[in-house]
Amino acid sequence: MKFAEMTAPEIGRIDKTGVVVIAPIAAVEQHSRHLPVITDTVLVTAVAEGVERNLPEKVLLLPTQWLGASEHHLPFGGTLTATLPTYEAMLMEILRPLLHDGFGRAMLLNGHGGNIDPLQVALRRLDREYPGAILTGAAYWDLAAEGLAACCTGPRKSMGHACELETSMMLALRPELVRTDLIEDDPESTPAAVKSIFWARDFGRRTDHGAVGYPEQATAEKGRKMLDAAIAAVTKVCHGVLELPIG
Repeated sequence: MKFAEMTAPEIGRIDKTGVVVIAPIAAVEQHSRHLPVITDTVLVTAVAEGVERNLPEKVLLLPTQWLGASEHHLPFGGTLTATLPTYEAMLMEILRPLLHDGFGRAMLLNGHGGNIDPLQVALRRLDREYPGAILTGAAYWDLAAEGLAACCTGPRKSMGHACELETSMMLALRPELVRTDLIEDDPESTPAAVKSIFWARDFGRRTDHGAVGYPEQATAEKGRKMLDAAIAAVTKVCHGVLELPIG
């Protein structure tokens, strides 16, 4: 069920404890020289719509929120962003009306790394207001980490930025938006000794040209397999959320 395509009375008749509300969240930000700034939004929308197709009676899919927390991408330009406090509040406001109406299960399905911290804080705050609800959230690539890694042939097996994963999936979904002549690897420059800790750096200090990873390894065929893996993994998690008792 797609929230945006339904009428208010139709939404009112939904079994509010028998569905999971999926709110895809993304970003509009620089994606190196070869991918469009809308990349994160395109990808998480495709994953969310695939999950809704798999569970059409059990998922209520909200429109994708395209604005993200992307201040760390500002050095490269081509970026729209909310500040962290604003973004945290916005995520709460997206879910609060539905929770107030009695929907008991929600998932913030994330498509941008910078959204992870405010996502978790927003859900913790909402849990204080709606302790009976099941409030969940994750990045789709974390839920599908094993399946996505199996699709990669480059040295990096996890999500980077404008990387093998994102470039492959964009080649599968919107090949006309990929500037293939400008694809260039941008290997991770973080020293191995500090890779295990969080290091607050904007992308201007982290990368050469705004990517993290090996987009030269990308193909549309890989992208289709990656999308299938992500959709399957999120669908499996949704089944688990639907089995949890409310209250």
